[in-house]
Amino acid sequence: MSFSKRILIGLSAGIAVGLFFGEVVSPLKIVADGFVKLLQMTVLPYLIISIISSLGSLTYADARRLGLRVGGVMVSLWALALTFALLMPLAFPPTQHATFFSNTMVEHRPQFNFLDLYIPSNPFNSLANNVVPAVVLFAMLLGIALIGAPRKQQLLDVLAVASEMLSRATRFVVKLTPYGIFAICAHAAGTMSVNQLGQIQVYLITYVAIALLLAFWVLPGLVSALTPIPVRDIFASNRDALLTAFIAGDLFIVLPALTEACEQILLRHHVAKDGEHNLPEIIVPASFNFPHTGKLLSLSFILFAGWFANVTVSATSYPQLATSGLLTFFGGINVAVLFLLDLFRIPPETFQLFMATGVINSRFGTLLAGVHTIVLALLGSAALTGALRIRPARILRYGVVLVLLTVGTLGGLRVLFSTVLAPKFEGAEIVYGMKFLYPHEDAVVLTGDAAAQPPAGDSNGVAASIRTRGVLRVGFQPNRMPHAYRNADGKLVGFAVERALSLAETIGVRAEFIELETEAIAAAMDSGRCDIVMSGVLLTPLRRMETLYSNSYMDETLAFAVRDYRRDEFNSWYDLRRRPGLRLATRNIPYYVSLVRRILPLATIVPIDPDRLDFDERANYDAYVVPAELGAFHTMLHPGFTIVVPEPATIKIPLAYPLPKHDLEWASVVNTWIEMKQKDGSYDALYRHWILGQSTKAPKPRWSIIGNLLHWQIASLSGDRTTEFALGAAAR
Repeated sequence: MSFSKRILIGLSAGIAVGLFFGEVVSPLKIVADGFVKLLQMTVLPYLIISIISSLGSLTYADARRLGLRVGGVMVSLWALALTFALLMPLAFPPTQHATFFSNTMVEHRPQFNFLDLYIPSNPFNSLANNVVPAVVLFAMLLGIALIGAPRKQQLLDVLAVASEMLSRATRFVVKLTPYGIFAICAHAAGTMSVNQLGQIQVYLITYVAIALLLAFWVLPGLVSALTPIPVRDIFASNRDALLTAFIAGDLFIVLPALTEACEQILLRHHVAKDGEHNLPEIIVPASFNFPHTGKLLSLSFILFAGWFANVTVSATSYPQLATSGLLTFFGGINVAVLFLLDLFRIPPETFQLFMATGVINSRFGTLLAGVHTIVLALLGSAALTGALRIRPARILRYGVVLVLLTVGTLGGLRVLFSTVLAPKFEGAEIVYGMKFLYPHEDAVVLTGDAAAQPPAGDSNGVAASIRTRGVLRVGFQPNRMPHAYRNADGKLVGFAVERALSLAETIGVRAEFIELETEAIAAAMDSGRCDIVMSGVLLTPLRRMETLYSNSYMDETLAFAVRDYRRDEFNSWYDLRRRPGLRLATRNIPYYVSLVRRILPLATIVPIDPDRLDFDERANYDAYVVPAELGAFHTMLHPGFTIVVPEPATIKIPLAYPLPKHDLEWASVVNTWIEMKQKDGSYDALYRHWILGQSTKAPKPRWSIIGNLLHWQIASLSGDRTTEFALGAAAR
């Protein structure tokens, strides 16, 4: 049986086992990771020896010619990749999006350090930490130095023996590929799920389609148009290595195999002579130090994120995006994407979508990277040996097919996304469909006399009164999303409401809620109508003079809610301070109004009802001044708006619970409860649920044949659950 068939059998068997057993196969991750590490084990030593020996065997003239000609081929491949990345938005349909608040809105993004990445002050440290760019640069420096060294042949002979030794070790590990592929596929099929598929399907499908177009026609077709090497032979010779890289999601582990295959192709088609066929030994390892087509295609995510968040990245910005992307992708892809999102003022929380698509896209990106490496090795070698041929008929045919396939792919995707897979923004459904994170009774809202009349008091204070009547009376301000509002079922829900129910349960009573306007809070405390107000109340010195407050339990961030197309106008406090004529709608809270007037003295401040916050695109305001946490929640209902937190200063505003004046015992009880809930993790869980919009419930088990069709309940074997077999209907 051929090696390729064995790999395909391992692939098929792994997928079948994963789908059949589901999460039960999760322990196979150990085998999968072990296989990948075995493949990685010899690659870095191979890179060093290959680069040093290959460069050292050249003359200075040959090395200069290598850099110029192979560099020209690489730049051409970059241009192709960037072109397709910038064309991808043509497949995106018109739509609207919005997101919940994210802590990354107010975090400073990490800065690149190209010196640490590319200049190894300690090469051994770079080797130990797998800093490949620094190791490659170090090896290239040694190889160039070896070119003019006397008696270099003695070292080259030693390096040739070492290279053969590493090749033998690599071939031994490669024999284990069918078993490693089985473990990787079984684990992926049994445990992998694509989160937010409904939101990311546009980018996911478009990226995969363009990556396949580049990998199977654009790049190999270019080789066929310029050399005598046919596309069929490229894939026949590299099939096993490309399949392994695709499944493992790692190009690094197949570099030796790609190098050897490219050398054989050059000899077979007489593109290089016996003394020249080892050129891929220089080109392939050195090219790993530079961005490949698969990585550059990820630049399209910046355009997708802008489309997703309604942030316009205009065509005039494409040169900046292409240049910045090419430079930043010399480093880590995740850090580069975060940097570019920040550069183009796209909400950084969209990075979570990039991570979600990476589960699948990284495989296709690795496949494309493998093809890029092969094409660079073949075209670069042909350029050095003079085997490149400009044949107008073949190039014209290649160009016509390329244009037709590109137009057909992008046009077909656009039609698909506009009809069958047309995205629908469901912000209102999400907001009004939210329910309590933990099991609680429905919130009881008092009306009429029951709400207007204070209950009988107790001379021993509020805490004693609550224990006597068995009820905690909680005041709340209406329509204070996400703190207190009514969902689609007409039930009172929200961050503050669930916190209030938690407080009542903690002290052993039930909760009743009373609706209050903002200006009535102090009076409600004085009269005894409410024991506490919980709906995201701002803590200020003036309010503290009117009544007692608990300790602050949360900080909100001062921000602007602006129309999507005006986002860039509000990125800098410095620019806003110098801009006259701004009309800013601000909640009619004295502290808010005075704070904004002090920060932006040239702006016109228009106070609005704090209990009736509603973004109106027809209103004559340049922006709404709101807390980012509250404003982001409202953008789910008004996707035409986005939240901007200006830089560099981040202004925080504390929230606290109003309490009856002078009752320090009750305040001590509330403060103790606040501290307890912050330490036991329940506050963080509610914050993630209501403010960040994340689900903190345990994920449902992965679909599997054994669990969903046969109804066998087999827990995961990974050690976190007890294995049990319940044969269900079959056993009964």
